Amino acid sequence: MKIQMTNFGGAVKKTRDYEFAILGIPFDEKSSFLKGAAKGPQAIREASTEEAINAWTESGIDLEKETLITDLGDINVSGSLEEIFSRIEKRVRGILEKGAVPIILGGDHSVSYPSVRAFSQKYKNLDILHFDAHPDLYEELYGDRYSHACPFARIIEEGLTENLVQVGVRAATGQQREMAKKYRVRMIEMKDIKEKIVLDFSNPLYISFDIDSLDPAFAPGVSHHEPGGLSTRQVINMIHSLKAQVVGLDIVEVNPDRDSSGITASAAVKIIMEILGQTVLLKRTDRKVES
Repeated sequence: MKIQMTNFGGAVKKTRDYEFAILGIPFDEKSSFLKGAAKGPQAIREASTEEAINAWTESGIDLEKETLITDLGDINVSGSLEEIFSRIEKRVRGILEKGAVPIILGGDHSVSYPSVRAFSQKYKNLDILHFDAHPDLYEELYGDRYSHACPFARIIEEGLTENLVQVGVRAATGQQREMAKKYRVRMIEMKDIKEKIVLDFSNPLYISFDIDSLDPAFAPGVSHHEPGGLSTRQVINMIHSLKAQVVGLDIVEVNPDRDSSGITASAAVKIIMEILGQTVLLKRTDRKVES
């Protein structure tokens, strides 16, 4: 199948000199319930067409003129899990070696583990901001240590992050709470979110965004519907108040089979664009301070 290249309102260009690189991972073999997240990268690309949206963010950044974004297509996801994860790690590392910010389109959440492994090789003190309805801290699920319910257990066990903050959680088990306590994971659960949250990170930041962190009313196209989640506006407000050096992003678990309207993929596009806009703004601020 021919890949529909990402557009983001006209901001994406064919160039070898890029600051941001989009990489699709159409993989959902580690989904524990429904398949369909493998179609996520294509759905997000289609929702980003300039025929439907423009390249401006809410913060006033014109991504078409103020950034260099390219789409590197999809990773080959054939072969064994070891081969696929190795391929993901290598491709992400290649983007980082060019000094660019990877934007990874999943796929199920298992792909975050090999992606973070690549980041940890460059950033020894890496922070992670993880949006999700679920902590994904199972030691194993149905006998599978590499399930999409387990990536952050592997990440913290291997010491790949210095600081893990999880936002939007509303389906934590006792086992996962114990894991979070043991490794000092900061879990901001939906039941405790009463007002605006301002997140500040001192280390380079990787954002892992599971689209099911949004309430199903805003993002029905996910395999696991978990009511009581974040609104799209709440997430955007968090992004606009974020203080961090964002060095990478994944957005995962978009399952277009469960959303004929396409609003889930559209939400993913919006979130990616606002994160890019905030990243550009913060870089601009840092340059002013240095000068």
